[in-house]
Amino acid sequence: MPFDPVAYAIPLFVALILGELVWSRRVGDSKSYEWCDTGTSLAFGLGSTVAGALTGGLTAAMLVWVHDLSPLSIGWAWWAWPLCFVLDDLAYYWFHRSAHRVRWFWASHVNHHSSQHYNLSTALRQSWTGFIALSFVFRWPLAAIGFEPGMILVCAGFNLIYQFWIHTEAVKRLPRWFEAVMNTPSHHRVHHAVNARYLDRNYAGTFIVWDKMFGTFVPEDDQDRIRYGIVSQLGSFNLLYAVFHEWIAMARDVWDAPWRHKIDYLWREPGWSHDGSRETSDMIRARWQQDTNQQ
Repeated sequence: MPFDPVAYAIPLFVALILGELVWSRRVGDSKSYEWCDTGTSLAFGLGSTVAGALTGGLTAAMLVWVHDLSPLSIGWAWWAWPLCFVLDDLAYYWFHRSAHRVRWFWASHVNHHSSQHYNLSTALRQSWTGFIALSFVFRWPLAAIGFEPGMILVCAGFNLIYQFWIHTEAVKRLPRWFEAVMNTPSHHRVHHAVNARYLDRNYAGTFIVWDKMFGTFVPEDDQDRIRYGIVSQLGSFNLLYAVFHEWIAMARDVWDAPWRHKIDYLWREPGWSHDGSRETSDMIRARWQQDTNQQ
């Protein structure tokens, strides 16, 4: 297995969480951390680490397989590292966007959005089922164009490390030039919001420029206070329910649906239903926009 930077960053994650917890108490923000919620987040992080250890070898092996099939080989040149990091972040953007727009991927990714609190411990709510959801295929094109599998995995690790610190309300706005290019706590708070204005926006990992390029960027509006979580809140701190609830709900929908719609419940957007009894994020946003225009 290649060097895993995330494993070495875990002590830093813990230290920063403790620091934010102390800060929140000192400024009188007792609602930032809720013990049951934080405990669930920590359990998520532990479980995702175990899941990653169990499936990481297979993920790496498949990247090697794709790389070996390709006639292209970039090698380990110094300039390949920053290029790989930027292109890996682009691949992450499309994975992340798909994880919100395709229910199959959402069933795995919803774990990350399941907390109604927004603090550094929320960043630890990583999926246990990413391998089952086939999320690794989004990085295959990098191996196909010649990037070394080990380089791809290391860059992906540093991308994940970058995203840890943006899960906070302690940082409001950063300098305009930084906000224009990089993903920041302000941009990512929007992504975790359930407000109609913010639903399914700001998918960036490291560089917010992808959202601006592809029309999915929305700035944080101080007049629209952010509410966190998912549209249908969990209402439970049961860890196994939190991990698997959307897989179970999706399987139930597929089972109950007419034959012509069974596949739709796997590949249509979350909230879609064949009888129109539920709302997708697009429907919620359109209704909000209509109400706003009528005011």
